[in-house]
Amino acid sequence: MSFDLREILESKRALRRELASRPVAEKLRMLDALRERALAIRPAKPAPGANGLREAPPSYGKSDDASPVRP
Repeated sequence: MSFDLREILESKRALRRELASRPVAEKLRMLDALRERALAIRPAKPAPGANGLREAPPSYGKSDDASPVRP
């Protein structure tokens, strides 16, 4: 594997040219396949009304025992 930036950029340009030259129908098929993959890896949404475990936010106000301690 090479980390030559010029080689990487040229490879990207070549891939973009190759993808751009494909027919529209093939591009649409590729888009459908990508959409299916995205749906497959997307986490499932919780059911409406399902309560998950939630913590109460911390209280940052003064407490009753906030008096300074003196020796």
